[in-house]
Amino acid sequence: MSKKDNRTEKTNAARLLDKAGIEYQLVPYAVDENDLAATHIAEQLGEPIEQVFKTLVLSGDRTGYFVCVVPGNAEVDLKAAAKVSGNKKCDLIPMKDLLGVTGYIRGGCSPVGMKKPFPTYFHSTATGFPAIYVSAGVRGLQFRINPEDLISYTKASVADIIK
Repeated sequence: MSKKDNRTEKTNAARLLDKAGIEYQLVPYAVDENDLAATHIAEQLGEPIEQVFKTLVLSGDRTGYFVCVVPGNAEVDLKAAAKVSGNKKCDLIPMKDLLGVTGYIRGGCSPVGMKKPFPTYFHSTATGFPAIYVSAGVRGLQFRINPEDLISYTKASVADIIK
């Protein structure tokens, strides 16, 4: 079903995808604690930055927490994100709140397997690739996965949510 490096421990997110029958590949990379940027991850993977997506958690004034999955070289457009999520305004949650809200740390936040399912929005460019990369739930490990499968699994919407 899924391919994995034998030296790579399965994450909770990977076990959830296995249970759902979704194919993916676990792709390890070298972590630089001083550079958790998606650009560093893309360089480590040897993949275009537009294909490496970061998972951001936001809080809206009406709906509470929601998730945006955007290309690694892009910034989320807060006005667009607020609009698609049914909020008047929104902002990224403080870094200190990330673990408590999602169960994940910065640099290891996956759209799969958060503590609770939150409304999720993928930037529209995700569907233009046969596979995208997103965090597998820990620093140093990415999923290489079909974006349509991931969008379906996370019950996400696709929208133009970047600047």
